[in-house]
Amino acid sequence: MGIQIAPSMLSADFANLEAEAARIPGADWLHMDVMDNHFVPNLTLGVPVIEALAKVAKQPIDAHLMIEDPDRWAPAFAEAGAQSITFHVEAARDPLQLARNIRRQGARASMAIKPDTALEPYEGLLPEIDMILIMTVEPGFGGQSFMDSCLPKVARARELINKHGGDIWLQVDGGVSLETIERCAEAGADMFVAGSAVFGADDPDAMIASLRSHAERHTTD
Repeated sequence: MGIQIAPSMLSADFANLEAEAARIPGADWLHMDVMDNHFVPNLTLGVPVIEALAKVAKQPIDAHLMIEDPDRWAPAFAEAGAQSITFHVEAARDPLQLARNIRRQGARASMAIKPDTALEPYEGLLPEIDMILIMTVEPGFGGQSFMDSCLPKVARARELINKHGGDIWLQVDGGVSLETIERCAEAGADMFVAGSAVFGADDPDAMIASLRSHAERHTTD
């Protein structure tokens, strides 16, 4: 698969997301942070925004659901055009059935793990998912500092993926920058969410290229 960069649109200009997506043609995905002010203390966007952006953006949509009751709401995001949907295992009532429902809608299913959540209890889900997202900040707000304490969990996730086989991507989200992406790649991540680092740069698309290059030089086989 190679390295993939998914800029977080949480750090983009919400007044014109179509134009912001056009500024980053080098992005592999557009990462959309959906927050409900219940599971996390922030309120962002929902199905209508993703549906609108999916119609005009050239990149596929990676929807990260930081919401309560994803079992109920996740399929609607697939119907809206998101091609990858991530739910938090801490919020899901039935993660196994939820992953299957997302796949049934034609989207990739991903499970997200907060910094304090153990990964091992969810190992049995690996055959049913397409990606693991390891949060390297507490979910809820952009611009937070990267938590190095999460790197062992990234490495452990890579071990479990290698153990089970299959085409499972390993994503990290939170504080990803030129200074941190190398450590994430060395730990085994291959998909990176970067918000402030991309949209805070003078040339966001050039930053995506730089992030990709940094990660590729430190990718483990």
